[in-house]
Amino acid sequence: MLGQDARATSQVAPGAPALRGIWLTRGTDGRLTAYVAGDGGLRRWSETRPGGPQWDAPDVVRLPELTHLSVAQNSQGYVHFAGRRERPTGSGGVTVDIVHAIQYQTGRPVTSWNSLGNPHKEADVGSRFGAPVVVVNTSGEVHVAARNGRGGMMVRRERADGKWRGWEDLRCTRIKEVPAVVALDSGCLEIFASTDKGTLYWQQEKPGGGWGEVQRSPLAVSPGSLAVLETAPGRATYFWTDPSGGVVAYRADGSPMELGGAPGDGGHAVIRTELDGLDCTVLAHRGVNGAVAVGVGVTENEAGGVWWSDTGAACLGTPVLAHDALGRVVMAAVGTDGAPRVARQTEEPGLGFDEWRAL
Repeated sequence: MLGQDARATSQVAPGAPALRGIWLTRGTDGRLTAYVAGDGGLRRWSETRPGGPQWDAPDVVRLPELTHLSVAQNSQGYVHFAGRRERPTGSGGVTVDIVHAIQYQTGRPVTSWNSLGNPHKEADVGSRFGAPVVVVNTSGEVHVAARNGRGGMMVRRERADGKWRGWEDLRCTRIKEVPAVVALDSGCLEIFASTDKGTLYWQQEKPGGGWGEVQRSPLAVSPGSLAVLETAPGRATYFWTDPSGGVVAYRADGSPMELGGAPGDGGHAVIRTELDGLDCTVLAHRGVNGAVAVGVGVTENEAGGVWWSDTGAACLGTPVLAHDALGRVVMAAVGTDGAPRVARQTEEPGLGFDEWRAL
């Protein structure tokens, strides 16, 4: 998910995995934009007016040779893209770096891609540099986090003058997956990552400051399933799929809480919204049957249960959630034909969605 509502397709190098995914953002003009990664670039649709339901014909954002992409927004609505670029070398290997670009307004061109480099000098280690996650804190400082080529955690951030600091090494090993990173309303960031031995957790000591000691736990996380949402001021809840099945919620210094559900491979979309006067958390994922499944529960009241429903709509990968200009939850997913579809919250009590609309 992106920006305040969400919180993690291209031309690719020969032999590199094809980039896939879907993202939703909302501009300062109130219009939603859907991005879908596919061969040839990042296809982009925007609502014709705030709240829809019509969408413009798509255009294409050209991408460098990306294998992974992360998207986030700042408080001004700027869309930040961070990607992992993989290019072949003459010797048959690959060179990897992280690149960054910005879209300033809905439907406007994306800036040129700026390389943030790769902290490894050794070619074989550098080729294993992981996928980035981009987030923006409350002061507008852009952060990019990624697993390094030795399984550690690296962070790079933009200074107030627009220049980038060097890569920071958070000193750990054994990270296998893309981390979950969240920028809290307090201005601090948190990073949560899984390893083959459990999980690692960092919290920024103060806004713009350094990082405290890593906290470790033996918790098991299914690969690629981590998601995060700020569920109270300055407090994040992490969600993932338990290896034995079902969704788990976890807050630092607490214990994992079972939420039920039957998720398949992939991650979770998560968003907060008000339903019938209650602050609720909505989750969406691709279920074991291949269809989009949605869960709803009262925020930070996991003991009260989560109600799951199967939309019956088959999808590829993880769906996404966002709020439109009228505050309604909008769900988007890529169908099995590769085309994006959206469903919008209805006015019925609870959480119901209208029919899926193909873009």
